[in-house]
Amino acid sequence: MLERAVDAEGRIDFDAIAAAPGDLDAFVAWIGRHGPGTTAQDFASPAAVLAYHLNAYNALAMAGVVDEGIPGGFDSVFKRAAFFTFRKITVDGRRTSLHAYENEVIRKLGDPRVHFALNCMARACPRLAREPFTAAHVDAQLDAAAREFLNSPRHIRLDAAKRELWLSEILDFYTEDFVGSDDRHQLIAYVNRYRDEPVPADFEVRFIPYDWTVNRQP
Repeated sequence: MLERAVDAEGRIDFDAIAAAPGDLDAFVAWIGRHGPGTTAQDFASPAAVLAYHLNAYNALAMAGVVDEGIPGGFDSVFKRAAFFTFRKITVDGRRTSLHAYENEVIRKLGDPRVHFALNCMARACPRLAREPFTAAHVDAQLDAAAREFLNSPRHIRLDAAKRELWLSEILDFYTEDFVGSDDRHQLIAYVNRYRDEPVPADFEVRFIPYDWTVNRQP
């Protein structure tokens, strides 16, 4: 389904999914009945657990957009609350929401690179890959996602004249996950772990406003 409905830029053909939702519906149903809690024997390693949750979140967000009639975006606090907080999903035998799932389950796995892989289907999200995460390769996949994200002009921009570093608001939303505190200036050191061209440590950190438009193909 990812190969069929996601293009090289990570944009989603929601119309095609809505027209033939069988594969996505089957996976969403499987997510509801399987997981590290309900079928622990299938998730024997931390890597298997991590890959499961990344795939599950992305699939559930995608299915949510289709179920909601493919809205234009989540450009208001009300729309985001309705979609991420009040809309219910079933994961691993448990009813929850996308907001709770991310914050109470996925973030607690302790790997900040998940923020370069989780996709809420908005334009400002990381690029949605055309292949799923797997237990055997999830560490390398997350490293690749971090490098791609932190070298992309969509998510990080330098203004050398003003000595400013403009970062995706993802790094503002989850600063503590990346650096262990709310000191946003420390983000430069984290970013430089994955940058091809390091950012000077004395640049001022600012944030690019998040684009909540649904990331659908033209």
